[in-house]
Amino acid sequence: MTTELRQRAALIGFDAIGVASARDAWPAGAQLREFLDEGRHGDMDWMAQYRREHPQALWPEARSAILVGQSYASADDAIALLQQKSSGIVSAYAARRDYHDVVKGKLKQLAQWLAREAGAEVKVFVDTAPLMEKPLAQRAGIGWQGKHTNLVSRTHGSWLFLGAILTAAEIEPDESEEDHCGSCRACLDVCPTNAFPAPYQLDARRCLAYLTIEHKGQIPREFREALGNRIFGCDDCLAVCPWNKFAEAARETRLAMRDDLRLTPLAELAELDDPAFRQRFAGTPVKRTGRDRFVRNVACAIGNSGDAALAPVVERLTMDSSPLVRGIAVWAARQLLDVEAFERLKSDRAPREGDDSVAQEWDA
Repeated sequence: MTTELRQRAALIGFDAIGVASARDAWPAGAQLREFLDEGRHGDMDWMAQYRREHPQALWPEARSAILVGQSYASADDAIALLQQKSSGIVSAYAARRDYHDVVKGKLKQLAQWLAREAGAEVKVFVDTAPLMEKPLAQRAGIGWQGKHTNLVSRTHGSWLFLGAILTAAEIEPDESEEDHCGSCRACLDVCPTNAFPAPYQLDARRCLAYLTIEHKGQIPREFREALGNRIFGCDDCLAVCPWNKFAEAARETRLAMRDDLRLTPLAELAELDDPAFRQRFAGTPVKRTGRDRFVRNVACAIGNSGDAALAPVVERLTMDSSPLVRGIAVWAARQLLDVEAFERLKSDRAPREGDDSVAQEWDA
């Protein structure tokens, strides 16, 4: 069964596969509770579900977990892109077709085959259910959770999408992967917001990926300059991992990087209204943040650009329909304009009734 399972996964086009027990006790549940108790999940209330603590809490009949990995390694240098300050960077995972659709479609093929061969019920998950895929993937031998808390593979580096099949069938598990980070601290040291309180621990409230994607409020002042030109996600801790030198470019053509999304002039993105945003990012992970949060990020990146030619762009955004955008646009205008020009702009912009958060930006 295990040999045929691997062969079938390879035929379908997965880059990695492993099997773990869905019944064994593990420390991941306790680690999750600690993470939640300390409030490190920020706005991500969906993480606070007891079913996330163990696979059988999600599905009591589960006996085995089949984990698959799909590489999304790209040829560009995410760190070098930070120097193109007048253009916005979209994280490598999101500047392409939504991986949920691609991976889940392939995973269903594998699950249907498994259900027939094993004569047991199966359930398929791709990052949208209360299941901790990364600890399971380590148990299945695909990789290990590195010091940045993401999965690292000796074959694919830090660039793997994960999918999982839970099954009521008993399948012999693979050996768990050992930690191969050693004394390396590259991922910890590169983080621009010090989001790692300690190795193997993440405080999402300080993470630029969280702040640009999940966080629904305004970007806190202490993190705005650190955001740089990242407008959706952050790849820094993934990109510097030494194990990436073994990763080959991703082979799944449906997940090919879209250059028109990866790096785009900020002035162009700042002009997006809701219909244009939806059209541009249809079928990609970017769409789910919504236009207002995305343009909030763009306005912050403009403030960090140092490009005075973009000042008229943020001046227009100070009159945007969204208070999220207006507030950060005020901050961006302050970064690009001299004191006199900023005061003139301030005198021209009458605060809207109930617009307290934006008024605070004007008076900061």
